[in-house]
Amino acid sequence: MGKTLDEIAQELKTSTKKVQLIYAFNGTGKTRLSKKFQHLVSPKDSDVDNYGFHNKKILYYSAFTEDLFYWDNDLTEDSNPVLHIQPNAFTKWIFEEQGQEGNIAKSFQRYTNDKLTPNFDKNYSQITFSFERGNEIREDNIKISKGEESCLIWSIFYSIFEQVISTLNVAEVDERETPNFNALEYIFIDDPVSSLDENHLIELAVDIAYLIKYSESELKFVITTHNPLFYNVLHNELNSDNKSLGYKKKEFERYRLEKLEDGSHSLEIQGNDSPFAYHLFLKNEIENAIQTGQVKKYHFNFLRNLLEKTSTFLGYSTWGELLPKDSSSTPNPYLSRIINLSSHSKFSGEESPELTDNDRRVLQYLMQEINNTYHFNQSEN
Repeated sequence: MGKTLDEIAQELKTSTKKVQLIYAFNGTGKTRLSKKFQHLVSPKDSDVDNYGFHNKKILYYSAFTEDLFYWDNDLTEDSNPVLHIQPNAFTKWIFEEQGQEGNIAKSFQRYTNDKLTPNFDKNYSQITFSFERGNEIREDNIKISKGEESCLIWSIFYSIFEQVISTLNVAEVDERETPNFNALEYIFIDDPVSSLDENHLIELAVDIAYLIKYSESELKFVITTHNPLFYNVLHNELNSDNKSLGYKKKEFERYRLEKLEDGSHSLEIQGNDSPFAYHLFLKNEIENAIQTGQVKKYHFNFLRNLLEKTSTFLGYSTWGELLPKDSSSTPNPYLSRIINLSSHSKFSGEESPELTDNDRRVLQYLMQEINNTYHFNQSEN
């Protein structure tokens, strides 16, 4: 039986885990869940008019954060595009009270281009962009891309993210640089990867994971995403101990949010495998069959599928290039042939799905070689 999003939000809130990572397809309800969670943690901080961060219990990033920024494209003259900032407590605190524009510009250039510079007006109500070409020529009034805009908005949030972590890491409350974070309990990041290319997405995920590992306070983190790559990078970064930072992977939990046919939802614990990495499912199915002695001919179909997906990821033109090499350093033709025969055989009514002992040995040998050569994680085995 499914649950309401309110019930799932309560479940996340009562968890003792330092980090909770949630994967969900678009349209499943992850943004609505984030709002439910925000209202649950701090109802009085959830009104639109009071949006942002100012001595609150939850620091919250989502698509709504991006909505605080909007373009005036100067459609009449087409010469002076400006990114406007909606007046709100969040940006007022960052710019006027903390003077974070220098750190924001530095983060933005690291994610994009060190020659691309955001220029804030004196009231912090709008931003223009310039490009330094390195030959004393400066191009002003640049209209940046949607991906660069997302990087800028994330950089604004990230600057306060960094300050929160470093401030709360000071154990003695009276010695902290500001008391404004003392009530903070959660940082909730809802899908911060819209419009980012893969390089920026990976860098962003690594940065988030580092700050989480660096955090020594009781602060907790909830992150949702629909992006497989972003999920995988965070999963890999957070699923390992870091003795120098004092972080332990047992503090980390990951989930899969699903919407059921009746409109209710389920939040399932996701193991060390990816919720969308079908090749890992195939690999586990083959290895389980080998271990239990239940290998069938269709497992060669699984193996071929696994090889195809892995070769595509690694950039090989054919899956056969992943097979063990013979003495001439070319893929062993016998191994390629047995996979083709076993995976493409059209069964007649009399043909058996059983394999010979030699075929079973070949399948086991190939799986060992694939694991050893391409370093699939075998700790779960």
